[in-house]
Amino acid sequence: MARGGDQNARLETFTINVDGQKATARDGDTVLQVLNAAGIELPQVCYHSSLGPIETCDTCIVEAGGALVRACSLPAKPGLAVRTRAVAADMARKEAMDRILGNHELYCTVCDNNNGNCTIHNTASMMKVEHQTYPFQKKPYEADHSNPFYRYDPDQCILCGRCVEACQNLQVSEVLSIDWSREVPRVIWDNDAAINDSSCVSCGHCVTVCPCNALMEKSMLGEAGIMTGIEPATKEKMIDFVKQTEPGYGPVFAVSELESTLRESLIKKTKTVCTYCGVGCSFNVWTKGRKILKVEPHIEAPVNGISTCVKGKFGWDFVNSQDRLLHPLIRRGDRFETASWDEALDYVSSKLREIRSEYGPDSIGCISSSKCTNEENYLMQKFARAVMGTNNIDNCSRYCQAPATFGLRRTMGYGGDTGSISDIAQADLVLIVGANPAESHPVLSTRVRRAHKKNGQKLIVSDLRKNDMAERADLFIHPNPGTDLVWLSAVTKYIVDQGWHDAEFLNSRVNGLEVYLPSLEQYTLEHASAVTGISQEQLIQVATMIRDSKRFCILWAMGVTQHVGGSETSTAICNLLLITGQVGRPGTGAYPLRGHNNVQGAGDFGCAPDVFPGYEPVADEAIRSKYEKHWNVKLPTERGLNNHQMVDAIHEGNLRAMYLMGEDMTLVDANANYVQSAFEKLEFLVVQDVFFSKTAQYADVILPASPSLEKEGTFTNTERRIQRLYQVLDPLGESRPDWRILLEMARRMGATWDYQHPSEIMAEAAAAAGMFAGVYYDRLEGYQSLQWPVRPDGSDSPLLYMNDFPLEGGKARLIPTQFFEPVCWTDPSEYDLHLNNGRMLEHFHEGNLTYRVSGIAKKVPTTYVEISPELAYERGVENGTLVRIVSQYGAVRVRAVVTDRVQGKELYLPMNSSKHEEAVNYLTGNATDRNTNTPAYKEVSVRMEVLNEKGPSPMKQGNYRLGHKNPLPGVQVEQKWARKDYQPIVKTPVTDEDSTKGAD
Repeated sequence: MARGGDQNARLETFTINVDGQKATARDGDTVLQVLNAAGIELPQVCYHSSLGPIETCDTCIVEAGGALVRACSLPAKPGLAVRTRAVAADMARKEAMDRILGNHELYCTVCDNNNGNCTIHNTASMMKVEHQTYPFQKKPYEADHSNPFYRYDPDQCILCGRCVEACQNLQVSEVLSIDWSREVPRVIWDNDAAINDSSCVSCGHCVTVCPCNALMEKSMLGEAGIMTGIEPATKEKMIDFVKQTEPGYGPVFAVSELESTLRESLIKKTKTVCTYCGVGCSFNVWTKGRKILKVEPHIEAPVNGISTCVKGKFGWDFVNSQDRLLHPLIRRGDRFETASWDEALDYVSSKLREIRSEYGPDSIGCISSSKCTNEENYLMQKFARAVMGTNNIDNCSRYCQAPATFGLRRTMGYGGDTGSISDIAQADLVLIVGANPAESHPVLSTRVRRAHKKNGQKLIVSDLRKNDMAERADLFIHPNPGTDLVWLSAVTKYIVDQGWHDAEFLNSRVNGLEVYLPSLEQYTLEHASAVTGISQEQLIQVATMIRDSKRFCILWAMGVTQHVGGSETSTAICNLLLITGQVGRPGTGAYPLRGHNNVQGAGDFGCAPDVFPGYEPVADEAIRSKYEKHWNVKLPTERGLNNHQMVDAIHEGNLRAMYLMGEDMTLVDANANYVQSAFEKLEFLVVQDVFFSKTAQYADVILPASPSLEKEGTFTNTERRIQRLYQVLDPLGESRPDWRILLEMARRMGATWDYQHPSEIMAEAAAAAGMFAGVYYDRLEGYQSLQWPVRPDGSDSPLLYMNDFPLEGGKARLIPTQFFEPVCWTDPSEYDLHLNNGRMLEHFHEGNLTYRVSGIAKKVPTTYVEISPELAYERGVENGTLVRIVSQYGAVRVRAVVTDRVQGKELYLPMNSSKHEEAVNYLTGNATDRNTNTPAYKEVSVRMEVLNEKGPSPMKQGNYRLGHKNPLPGVQVEQKWARKDYQPIVKTPVTDEDSTKGAD
């Protein structure tokens, strides 16, 4: 892995001798890492700092201890003497490069990858290669263009194995390998399937690490350079002509480097932060005009490094969709008509004034968005409070994360992850409860999968569905729906009863033990097994694995939070961590996985009815007075309505108008029929969005907003990390960034706002909310980031609670919990099945963005309901059977997929769909979490009606779930070395004794 970071900075240092000069090394370094850190130039084609030694290319050979060795895998030892300039080493590297060029056809000037970052080009140029010893030989394989996002050209492949290592051990999708047994080896997918027919998840790792043009984004082909759009036949003639006439590679490299420089004027590279899940990946977006050529992740990206998922790497076509809202629209009768911005804003402001004047400020509600920036969310809550005069402000964290935030704040103090994603990777044991990170948080899941595969991390998964992480788990437990609190409490009680709790931690750092312990009495193993369906043996196994782990963390998500007892279960998770002292140390802690890219930030910056930015309570007179001074306005004193309560208030006639920014409430809120009937009653509805959503159909005014690529600002990811995004493209049509729309709206309502840039908005928030005191844009330049709380000097908090908790006495609190029976535990006579729901890898939420990405829509064109084999047999269901799923709130018709991912009478319906009428929230009801009003989306009883229409399976060719993975330890370079046609360049292994010969 790459050098750097605080952890490496603490490692012991020593020196080695390189060509007679001393170079500083750290414990665990290889010689190549030492050379790279010292700026000593050495070829290294197959090596990548994110992948480690692969040993396939032999271009990094040096002399040590009188032998030729690969610097990438040679451990640095005190006193080691290395010669990079030895004649034998130089000749060996030349031979290695000649072999590579025999596998790769150099035509750099017309190559789509001639962008200054081609490893083969740069290495050949650095080594001053003029001619190659072994002529290029075409391989007996056609290029594979089957995947919609990238292609593989075996003729250009040098068999370095970077792509295999990335797939097997970084992404851990375990799809790619090199078939060394062939007469002519090549990279294969699964067991030699076409890419699109394999288990490839299109994450793009392989394309990112490829050192040449063997793997390329299709969006780059013919677009990247001055001459790359030439027809293939003409291009081949040009290449052949150059080969016949060239005096050497030097002039060719000179021309290609000039052409590469010219490309810089054509291609713009802009850093942004992903607009999908809460992991918070960052990368550069390459554009030419409005064409998005590629997404290029960087090692310095603090969250993802070089990692991406299918959405982050390839899911941006929606930005140029013909469905984009380009002009303001005003409803006139039964139709919408285009209006100017002045007309639309004047109309909205006059209607809001009119309704406020007649019914009061609390007759209006504002909904902010997890898809908007921190600065935009800050302005929306300020607009509600300081301009409209109401605390009726909320955001979609109410739908998913509010219970986790509630549990964290009541036990530990802050409503966010207690550590960083790097802490999850460092844990000895990870427990995942009600979360599917492989599909919902793909890049975060790679850190767990890698630690599990390579570093011996243990994994427990508790879920209703056997997802990817459950398949990999050391222990998979399957509780009855809605019973996680019971088994978590039983495990906690068993740990205490066995004396396995951390008495010292509890005594010094935790309050409430004497009240909490009696609350556990009811949670015996017998009782828990009866309620949850988990055997007592498995419960004891969970407790024992926790006891045996020095560093333990828990990940959870909507499978926990979207229940009537979601906040209680979140509290039980925190209690378990406190009882075992697994908080405040590296590799430990609580990690509620935030679903949307900025759902954490929307809550952090005050988009809730009871708190200002930084979670400062509106009921606190001193806090309220502080904000009144900051904003120079009198603020409302009463807690406002959350989004669930707003819908009820519409039905009751108490809420007359709503202003929605970036939220499709009619589909994402529970009981969609109830919500839609409420919106029909609204006197006035403003929808501010990128597309004409289902909610927009009910609007009186629609304001066209800009997506993240067309604005600047910051997002906050699941680990509390604040990152800057920069404007990649100009706003399309007359669309505008949300902050600019809010600015103009506030001015029309009489406010004196005068922000010129989002940085000014952040500076205002930082001055008001202590949690963000040191957050300023100059500290967030490029790939720099900060994890709140951030002190005024700019020092931040990657790991919370190392010394104390922000609660009374600096101690955490153990909170007794209450188990609420799930509402789906109803009379099974009519609704005899349980319906679960959640995300899928390819699509984001309801699908408004991803169904407008043609490659993603082609791979997964529609939703489907998963049915267990036993239920399918009982009901006569096959793949493709059309079924009607009916609850007491509504019905949907979808096709079935029969799979052992679900068991018995449990169904699974993804929340995304290309058709509004298939949305799962036509089935969900009005029950909510008892503390936060988060809908109990996961507690749905249904019946299934089998319709007599047979059809094709909704799981189409190209869906990775139809593939068959090929898990391997990596490139298996030993198989290459064992081939009869392989001539070793490195012959003599170096011993520790030999390696110090000649040292000073």
